[in-house]
Amino acid sequence: MLEKDSLVKVIAEAGNGEDLVQMVKQLKPDVVLTDMIMPGAPPCIALSTFNNEHMVVEAMEAGAMGYIIKNAEKGEIAAALKTVYDGYPYYCKSTTAKVTRLLVQSPFNPYARVPLPVFTEREREIIKLICQEKTSDEISKILCIGVRTIESDRAKILEKMNVKTSAGVVFYAIKNFLYRLE
Repeated sequence: MLEKDSLVKVIAEAGNGEDLVQMVKQLKPDVVLTDMIMPGAPPCIALSTFNNEHMVVEAMEAGAMGYIIKNAEKGEIAAALKTVYDGYPYYCKSTTAKVTRLLVQSPFNPYARVPLPVFTEREREIIKLICQEKTSDEISKILCIGVRTIESDRAKILEKMNVKTSAGVVFYAIKNFLYRLE
């Protein structure tokens, strides 16, 4: 499946953790995509059959740069690989507010040393609505602003937060006290 994506080249597959470590040392891949039971190698994306909140937290605390479930949407694994390769954390689209709540309670915080950027009042409102799982269309209607303006503001928010997905926005917002779960 990944070979079909011209930007992704699979250079090896390992059947167990010992083989994985050896292959990483020998081949020095840009990114490792591994099952949860494989030992991590930075940067690493945890791959699991389970969408269990505690496993996501454990993977992140163990140093994984991302977490994705095996039955992810078409193209999501390639997107995760590209995102992690670019140096950003990646959380699968099925990550929910419940997962984010558990992450917030954990000591893991990839943004701990990054100074908090300044957000405009409108950006703060959009962040709040993203955290409430609102789409750009819904945000547009709530704030009486055009969809293109909302999309532009969302892009600015992602850039300021240094994240790639809505789940990243939620995680960042909660960790940095821009949004509180009720």
